[in-house]
Amino acid sequence: MKDVYFRVLYVDIDVHHGDGVEEAFYTTDRVMTVSFHKHGDFFPGTGDICDVGVSRGKYYAVNVPLRDGITDESYKSIFEPVMTKVMETFEPSAVVLQCGADSLNGDRLGNFNLTLNGHGNCVTFFRKYNDLKLMLLGGGGYTARNVARCWTYETALALNVEVSNRLPYNDFFQYYSPSFTLHIESSNIPNENPKDMLENIQNTVFENLRNVPACPSVQMHPVPADILNVEEMEQCRLDAANPDERLGDSITDKTIEHSAELFDNEKEGGDIRNEESFKPAKRSAESTEETETDANKKMKTEE
Repeated sequence: MKDVYFRVLYVDIDVHHGDGVEEAFYTTDRVMTVSFHKHGDFFPGTGDICDVGVSRGKYYAVNVPLRDGITDESYKSIFEPVMTKVMETFEPSAVVLQCGADSLNGDRLGNFNLTLNGHGNCVTFFRKYNDLKLMLLGGGGYTARNVARCWTYETALALNVEVSNRLPYNDFFQYYSPSFTLHIESSNIPNENPKDMLENIQNTVFENLRNVPACPSVQMHPVPADILNVEEMEQCRLDAANPDERLGDSITDKTIEHSAELFDNEKEGGDIRNEESFKPAKRSAESTEETETDANKKMKTEE
């Protein structure tokens, strides 16, 4: 994607730190990575707020370390200000949002307390940028029924389509008991993310972003061709076609024939010969007179 768009923003709302993507772009200013994750005694153990990138990529890695039990309201209070500042500073051409479902309440590994509303608010936030290229990705999730709920709801948000909270009957209906609904309720686990802690994280992130130029330097690259070349695929199909079998309509409809190739009423494979190649040649006036003179002389000789 970074070969097509000048500046790409990668945002990770999985409960785990997005360490792999961050490491891949840790030294470049073309891609900014932002990760909201649980930090501390938790896999993979990386993603401290002090991890900001190196070399040309310094301050282009943003980490927001959180603790157990964060709610929809607390998550929104840190996510929206940080991402608004990132959008204003970095001015991305495209955004990749990794919507890991293990940050939802009830996950087998994650200990956050988000509902679909709080999680989906991240999708809604970026959908407000009408001219922005946005790619949504799945991610972690270890309670299968909530993963299905999450991706159903956020696909609906991406398409701006309303879906009913009442689940339709299906082969796995019993897995959604006892509520049999799309949305999940928050739990009563304590929120270990006090307001002052979130404010300190936000201020630190803002301070780091002040070191990012308003318009990061961009090295121009030629835009690569599309991965799938339809014309080449059609030509390959034509080259590999069996000569003893009739070509399909999808190929013959695109075949261009010379205007003099066939008669208007002739079908391919008919017996009518080519009009231009086999019609009698026209005689000129001089050749006609010479032929008539020779015939008269022959008749007089015979007499």
